[in-house]
Amino acid sequence: MPKYYPPRPLAPVSTNTAATPVSVTNTNGTATSTTLPPPSLEAMPAVVNTNVPEDLVELTNENARYTFTSHGGGLKRVELLHYPETIANRRQTNRLATLNELTPAPTLSLLGGDAIAGDGLFKLTKTETGLRAEKTLSNGLSIVKTFELSTNYLVTASVRLENQSDQPLNLPAQEWVVGTATPMGARDNGQAVGVLWYNGSKTEDINAGYFNTNTTTMFFFPRTPKAEFRGGASNVVWVAAHNQFFALAVMPQQAAESVVIRRVFLPRPSGEEAMLVATNGPPPQGLPAAVVYPALTLAPKQSLDRQVNIFAGPKEYRTLARLAVRFGNNIDLAMGFDRTYLGRFSAFFAKMLLLAMNGLHDLLRVQYGWVIIILTILIKLLFWPLTQASTRSMKRMQALQPQMKAIQEKYKEDPVKMNRKVMEFMKEHKVSPLGGCLPMLLQMPVFIGLYVMIQSAIELRGAHFLWVSDLTQPDTLAVIPGLGFIPFLGVPGVGMPLNPLPLIMGVTMLWQSHLAPPSPGMDPAQQKIMRYMPLIFMLFLYNFSAGLTLYWTVQNLLTIAQTKLTRMKPEPVTAGKGPVLTPPGKKKK
Repeated sequence: MPKYYPPRPLAPVSTNTAATPVSVTNTNGTATSTTLPPPSLEAMPAVVNTNVPEDLVELTNENARYTFTSHGGGLKRVELLHYPETIANRRQTNRLATLNELTPAPTLSLLGGDAIAGDGLFKLTKTETGLRAEKTLSNGLSIVKTFELSTNYLVTASVRLENQSDQPLNLPAQEWVVGTATPMGARDNGQAVGVLWYNGSKTEDINAGYFNTNTTTMFFFPRTPKAEFRGGASNVVWVAAHNQFFALAVMPQQAAESVVIRRVFLPRPSGEEAMLVATNGPPPQGLPAAVVYPALTLAPKQSLDRQVNIFAGPKEYRTLARLAVRFGNNIDLAMGFDRTYLGRFSAFFAKMLLLAMNGLHDLLRVQYGWVIIILTILIKLLFWPLTQASTRSMKRMQALQPQMKAIQEKYKEDPVKMNRKVMEFMKEHKVSPLGGCLPMLLQMPVFIGLYVMIQSAIELRGAHFLWVSDLTQPDTLAVIPGLGFIPFLGVPGVGMPLNPLPLIMGVTMLWQSHLAPPSPGMDPAQQKIMRYMPLIFMLFLYNFSAGLTLYWTVQNLLTIAQTKLTRMKPEPVTAGKGPVLTPPGKKKK
């Protein structure tokens, strides 16, 4: 595909916009000055059409520090006080996990041309319980926003639009900015970055792949890239800009008409953060989102008020579940469990396993690595009878294989009769070709739920275990330079990370594959391929999270132990009532 349909060159990530001097007003009233480089924008409406310095006001509660800006009169940045930015080798920076920092427009800024935005400059005033942002446009429109900090990472906001003129005021459709979904650090590959929105019955997740130019449609024809996504029909209940572990969600009390999502290119990581990022890879991408309200007309002195709840915090299920009950809007779906594999079916098991993991941690007070091991053991014990039945069924099928081959040889000229005789033979000896795979199919929803849960559990972020510094990241101990060209394993231009856990997992998978009895009727060449197939899985999972590879390794070791225990017990094959056929090449005695 790259040969015949090479990807189009990316838009330049630099910008000619000069850095804006910023005047920061702290909670104690003192002012400081700094310079912030703006992100590179693509197809984003302008927020401020002036070079007036930006005023920032910070509000802090027990969970987060919120920074509001006069440019757009909205929430510019959220710093989560309980979630430091973690990096490899058990070191932490003084930087906190931050949401919305590189957004082109602050949360709850209003876009829609001069009639609704004007010059974009607001006056910020602290109140007893929060902040007030206000401005009056030349057409007589007064915009007043109030923000109040609440519990559970909530900010309650209200927006009042008032026509202070003596003439009717026609306002265009307005985009109320939600925020920007961005990767969480240099090692975040952006696969979990997206904008999730809920229409009252189901969710839809839009990620960067929607905008990529090198994505192809069916029959391998290049897909025309899209500048923006629009969805909804007066049913947008909430919109969440999220990454793997955090979300910024806007939940209007009155459903919005639609949602619009665009794309921005973000600055490349630099310094130590760029150590494990491909030097020739594309720049990271962000997804700004906004809810859209329709055009309206305000009579003289008429006003319109809208209430909005803003959640900016971790995707912690217990917190989101409390908010879902409080607002009745299913905001707990922002976890994204139902957006993978078996949908709501696997989401049910993911929630149950997440609650079980947190319950074990609260009860035992041990590291989350030990909790994953204990949880894996409990799941294995729960499914022990099913797995044992599967192994025994495969053993019986293997023992009966010579007689089944004799039947196939005898009736090879009549395939229909041969299949009937084989089925009669298996029924007579009480074996089934599904006996080995049916127990595994029954376990699949639980295994998929556990996989989804481990990938998105905020509780595992920054959790240490043995040599692992973060269970949500690969357990990289060192980087071998010069091996970045190796597919799946290497990072181009950097080298190959040395991750011990996936290597241990690969060894256990090979061990397990050599212990498992071959499937009846499988070609010998295929049997050899299947025995070494685990190496492919090791390649795919080499740079996955350490928590996932830890679970898989323990699961393999338990399966190996069970297989050995089952093999120690002989499984006699009871002959049926019918005659036993002699395999070809042997004489009857």
